[in-house]
Order: sequence, then structure tokens, then C-alpha cells
Amino acid sequence: MSESNQVPVLQARGLVKRYGRVTALDGADFDLMPGEILAVIGDNGAGKSSLIKALSGALIPDAGEITLDGKRVNFNNPMQAREAGIETVYQNLAVAPALNIADNLFLGREIRHNDWRGKWFRMLDKKAMRDKAKEKLTELGLMTIQDITQAVETLSGGQRQGVAVARSALFGSKVVIMDEPTAALGVKESRKVLDLILEVRNRGMPVVLISHNMPHVFEVADRVHIHRLGQRVDIISPSTHTMSDAVAIMTGAMEPGTSESGTSEQAKAPA
Repeated sequence: MSESNQVPVLQARGLVKRYGRVTALDGADFDLMPGEILAVIGDNGAGKSSLIKALSGALIPDAGEITLDGKRVNFNNPMQAREAGIETVYQNLAVAPALNIADNLFLGREIRHNDWRGKWFRMLDKKAMRDKAKEKLTELGLMTIQDITQAVETLSGGQRQGVAVARSALFGSKVVIMDEPTAALGVKESRKVLDLILEVRNRGMPVVLISHNMPHVFEVADRVHIHRLGQRVDIISPSTHTMSDAVAIMTGAMEPGTSESGTSEQAKAPA
């Protein structure tokens, strides 16, 4: 399918969000295309967090519209976005350390027995959850975690992030949003998380990656959304722009739509 015929999986037009006299989103646009990793970058206070919160249902914009698969949506809370197929992995992970891996994967979405035990006594089908958790972790290459019943608090930072990503991949049917997934990780664990992001994309799930780490952005992203002063100011590609270009556009030192090589056309989405 050519790019001109592609419909964005997730799109926003003219999003506005004000907090008193402070404007966090000032007519912001957003486009996530099928099968891509879209990085979102911006300086502190640029409004990228507000943008992501609006897309994931954690914030209700004052104006503008959001569409999912071409249909307008209005999320009043994160649960509605999750039910629509948008899963978000936040920087603080939002895992329950005392619970085991399988319980964390199904937290809030537990599987009950489909017989009288589940209907009348609301008993959980622990075996079904363990089997499904093991299957998903194996798919994503995370079965270095030996015991699916071990508490999450016993895992390393990278493994905890892996559990959070696995949960999003398990339930996200349309989009996975990852907020600074490598921020608190070392080099080795960051490498595993980047591989995991690529694996999620390779399985057909488009990914939104919010990150301050430019080498990570330029390693895995297909396109880069640059946010500044509450708006999307440019979309670039790692194949046509450098990290210096990205930082310069992000800070206002370079005009959008240009690069060191003289490229003037905005980077296009993958076909």
C-alpha cells in the first residue's frame, strides 16, 4: 500500500490543553502509521507528556480530535483507551512488586474459571494465566525469567520493564505507547528493552516511543515526531537527518524541514 493510501492507526488534529494561563498543547497534531516505531522527542516543557496523556486517555483535551483506525474517539480515562486497544507502559512501570509475574500481566484483567467456580465463587484460573504469561514471554524472548511465579520485586530493572512491555503486548490490540522505557536502565538492560521494542513492532504492533535518549531513538525509530512549544514542529527520519539536526530543530536552532544535507522535504512514513 502506498503512503498516500495509508490511514494512520492513531491520529490527532488540533489538540489544545490549557492549565490556567499555561498552554500545554497549542493545536498539536500527531500521526502514527501502521507498522512503525514513531519516536516522540521534545525539550522539557514542550508538551509531549500532555500529548501522550491525551492519546492514552489520561488527559482530556480542551479542543481538537483524536481518531483510531480512522474513527473519532473520546477517551475520558485510561481504561477506555485500553479497551480500545491502546496500551501504555509508563516510566514508573506501574507493576505490583509483591505479586508474581503472571499476576502482574493479568492485573485488572484476571482470567476466571469458565465453570461454576468462576461464575459463583469468582475463582481465578491461575493455571490459564500462568500458561498465557509463559507463552507471551516466550514469544517476546523473555523466558530468561525462569519462574513465572516469582515476585516481580525479585527481578532486575530490565526484567521488570520486560514484564510491563509483555503486558502491553498481551492486551494492546492496536497501539503500544512506551514512556521513557530505558531511562532507569543500564547499557545491557537497555539493549534488551530496545530489542523488545523492535520485536513488538516486527509482530505488527505500531509503537510510540517517548525518549530523551537520542542514540536509542535513532537506532530503533522509523520516524521522529519533534514537539516544541505545545506543537508538532517537524517529522524527520533517521535516514535523512542526524541527531544534531533533531536537537537543533527541537530547540529552535534549526528551521523545521531542513537538515545538514539540505533536505527540505519532511520525512515520509514507511510504505
